[in-house]
Formats: sequence, structure tokens, C-alpha cells
Amino acid sequence: MLQQKKQFYNIEEFLNTSFQSHQVIHIAECQSKLGSIGAIGLGFVLQKCTNLSNLKLSLCYNQIGAIGASGLCSELVNCNKLTNFILDLSVNQIGNEGTSGLGSALAKCTNLSNLELYLVQNNIGLEGVQDLFSDLAKCSNLSNLTIDLRNNQISDEVAFCLSFSALGKCTNLSCLALVLNQSQISAKGVSCLGLALSKCTSIQNLTLDLSGNQIGDEGISYLSSALVNYDKLSNLTLELSSNKIGAIGASQLGSALEKCTNLSNLTLNLFWNKIDGESASGIGFAIAKCINLSYLELLIGGNQIGANDTSKLGSALAKCANLSNLTLSLLQNQIGTLGASALGFALAKCTNLSNLNLNIRENQIGDEGASGLCTGLAKCSKLQNLTLDLNENQIGAIGASDLGSTLSKCTNLSNLKLNLSDNLISAVGASSLGLALAKCINLSYLKLLIGQSGINHSEQFKIMINYLKSKQLVVLHINFYY
Repeated sequence: MLQQKKQFYNIEEFLNTSFQSHQVIHIAECQSKLGSIGAIGLGFVLQKCTNLSNLKLSLCYNQIGAIGASGLCSELVNCNKLTNFILDLSVNQIGNEGTSGLGSALAKCTNLSNLELYLVQNNIGLEGVQDLFSDLAKCSNLSNLTIDLRNNQISDEVAFCLSFSALGKCTNLSCLALVLNQSQISAKGVSCLGLALSKCTSIQNLTLDLSGNQIGDEGISYLSSALVNYDKLSNLTLELSSNKIGAIGASQLGSALEKCTNLSNLTLNLFWNKIDGESASGIGFAIAKCINLSYLELLIGGNQIGANDTSKLGSALAKCANLSNLTLSLLQNQIGTLGASALGFALAKCTNLSNLNLNIRENQIGDEGASGLCTGLAKCSKLQNLTLDLNENQIGAIGASDLGSTLSKCTNLSNLKLNLSDNLISAVGASSLGLALAKCINLSYLKLLIGQSGINHSEQFKIMINYLKSKQLVVLHINFYY
């Protein structure tokens, strides 16, 4: 009798089963000193699972090495029903030789349609990457591909271009995720990657992580040129933090995004670049042209965004008529009191917002800014879930009280996570906040962080009493220390 699914946390347990009975297997054996011999042995046994269609192997931190990686997968060709394969060999010292052997073995699995490879921190260089992609191009039925190569020894020499040119041959790909963060890639490398990606015109879901590289404005230009070819793209995640991207790059990226008219979900991480406020608002107005967008994560903390620019950005986002889920991070900018108030006023126009995650920590918004921000949010009549990070913003007791009073007007709010740590709210402010939030008629979940706020142990109990006056609360978590 065929078994639909079986998960094993011990290989010995798996060895005591009827191999031909398995269709779906997950073996989780990380940090078990499996070694190369153990990996080869596992591969030999897996070939006997002739009815296997879905296989997940979590084998990170096992000192498998090059020989073990090659041997593990070399016999999978006998599993001719295998269509879905997830393999995590992170931190196993497989190097170029192991990666090449892995690719050669996978090329023979002709029925693979979904493949996820996690090869983090494995001393893999250009030779291994080139061989891997060349072999994967032979998997003609591949429609979903995830490859995580972070923290290896990839750079952007000629071989880098050759590696990704093979990726362009995977013409049936509809979902692609490439993780190449901290891989010493510059604009030159992105030009090759962009050229390859431009040939994968059937992609509907794209995740590209290039964070911690050196692509700059020039690299963004190449990437943007590729994006405009994706008229079917509905889900896009771009991780571009710490890449020395400036105003020019931000502008080019915005121009590309506004042409992705079918986007419904977008995650854009531009943390720790050199983007000014005008460029940030420009990206916002470009995103607003994606009329089908319902889910947006826009992370632009650690840049150079001021109050006036925050107002423009908010106004742009307000034009996203179908937006229901928004995550916006502006931490460590210079938005101040006026920027926070303007942002709240703008977000009030996002009439379909039901889920909002807003991070504006370390922006010196003060009492007035906190009050103004939440006055706007109170007008989001459909808001149900709110996460608000106001850490280190010079908010005092008055600001905390006003914040609570305005949030109590969010009549549909059911889940609230509020971070007010490292402010000046004191016991008085915390108590006032609690009394106000008790008036949120539908609030069932509250998580409050008020560490480093000048509240002593004896005051904490009294504060808790005020919060417990809410008859609707089911879950209450208050942290006075962080």
C-alpha cells in the first residue's frame, strides 16, 4: 500500500520502512555528522523508492563534502516519478566538485518540475555555478526553481556570465528564486544575470536576492531592463539592500516597475542605500501605477528621506486603490513630526487596508508626530491587523495617551503589536495608553513593548490592571524590558 507522506528525523527509522511504499518523503537530519559515506548510502537507498514523487532532504551541517554530494543524488535517476525535489546541503564543504556532480545528477532527472537547492556557504566558486546551471538547463520540464547560493565565492568574471546564460535556456520557468547575497557581484555580473532573465519570459513569480553586493546604479539599470520583459509577472521580490544604489538607480527601477502592470504582490527591499526622498517618492508613484497591487512590502530604512518626501511617498501609496496589505519601513531616516503626521494623513486614504505593518523607529517624531500618525490610521475603517514600531522616537506620556485615544477609534482592529521602547512615556503614559486601548471594542490580541521607558517594578502591576480592563482581549503580552 502506498504511503502518501512520511517525515523522518532519523535515517535509521527510514531504513526500516518499505521503500516502494513511499510517494512523499521528508528526511530531516541536520547536524548529525552524516559524512560522505552516510550521504552516499542514503542515495543508494533512495533509488529503491521507485514510486517517489516528492522528496525533501534537510542535510545541512553534515560534513558531506564533494563526494557525498555527488553520490547522494547520482542514483536518483532511478526514481523516474520524481517531480518535486527540495535539497538543503548548506554548510557541507561541497565546493565546485560537489556542485558539478550534483548538477550532473539532477540533469538526468528528466521529470523534475519543481526544484529547490539550498547550497549556502559551501566554498562554491564560478566553476561550480557554471556547471550547475548548464546541467539544470537540461531539465526541460522545470517550471519552479529556487537556488540559494549565498555566502559562497562567486564574483562576476567571464564565467559568471556563462553560468547565467544557461539559465536563459530554462524557457518553461514560471517561478524563479535566486539568492546571491554577499557574493561579490557588481554591475558587470548583474548585466549577465539581467540578459539571462530577459529570456525567461514565462516567469510569473520572481524572487531575486542581491543584497550585500556592489551593483550600484549601473547594476539596477541592467536589472530594470530585464524586468520590463515580464508582462506575466504577478509576484515580485527584490532584495537589494546595501548595494550603493542612488537616485539614478531608484528612478530606473521605478520606471521598470510601473510597466509590470499585472503585479499583485511586491516586496522591495532598499535598506541601507543612498536613496534620497525624491527618489523614494518617485518609486512610490511608480508602484501606484501597478493597478492590481494588493500586497506591498516597501523597505527603505537607512536612507536619506525627510518629512516632505515622506508626505509625497504616502500620497503615492494612497493611489494604490486595491492595496489591502502594506508593510512600510522608514526606520532611521529624518521624517520628524511633520513627516509622521503627513504619512498618517496619506494612509487614511488607503481605504481598503486591512493589514498594516509600519516601522518608523528612530525618526524623532515626538508626541505630536505619534498623535498625527495615528489620527490618520484611525480613518482606515477596514484595518484589522496593525503592527506599529515607534521605538526611540522621543514620545512622552502625552504622546502615548493621544496615541491610545486615536487607535481606540479603529473599530475593526482585532490585532495590535505596538513597540514604544526607548521612549519617555513613563508609568503615567503607559497607564493612559492602556485605558484608551480598552475602548477598542474588537481588540482581542495586544502585544506591547515599553522597555527602557522609566517604569519601575511597583508601577508595572498597576499598569497591567488597566490593560486587563479590556473585556475583549484574549491575548495580552506586555514587555517592560525590551
